[in-house]
Amino acid sequence: MMNRNARFWAMMALFQLVFGLTVFALTRQYYVNVPPKASAAMQPPAPAADAAGSGNPHADLRSDPTGDLAELMSSFPGQAQDPAALARQGDRFFAEQRFDLAAQRYRQAIDAGSRDANDYNSLGLTLHYLGRSGEALQVLNEGIALDSTYQRIWLTLGYVNSQLGHTEQARAALGTAVQMGPDSEIGRSASEMLDQLP
Repeated sequence: MMNRNARFWAMMALFQLVFGLTVFALTRQYYVNVPPKASAAMQPPAPAADAAGSGNPHADLRSDPTGDLAELMSSFPGQAQDPAALARQGDRFFAEQRFDLAAQRYRQAIDAGSRDANDYNSLGLTLHYLGRSGEALQVLNEGIALDSTYQRIWLTLGYVNSQLGHTEQARAALGTAVQMGPDSEIGRSASEMLDQLP
């Protein structure tokens, strides 16, 4: 009777240990993959303000009250990758100026089937910040091919081209952004950038 009782308590202790470690691992995984919300002081560098119109290239961030759970679930191997959740993770990394991780998430969102031109815009701007401007131009043009009516991507294309000294390409892209809505915040930013071109 004593031996059986000891075995019960040993199994109970083992169960508690395994359960505790599992909860710890899941909690840690959540906080590693879903960092805290960025404060206003952690916004992108100043050059992004012109490219973004409002100072934030992600002004139309996706809002989903269950997004954190979807992001956590998508981080486990074998789980389906949700493009919107991946893009939200990219937005968070971008806001924290962790551009290498942001670029990875935006690329994963696109590879997972995103048809959102904003994901292409975000990846393009992030690649530019990483010094991969040639790649950024390619991604931005892919986004325009996907949705040529998305005004923000034209602004970003003009911004990246202007930073590279491609004045004529910048002028054409910024002109398109202005024509799409001269009175919008993005249109006004594009107009200001056009005025600053040589």
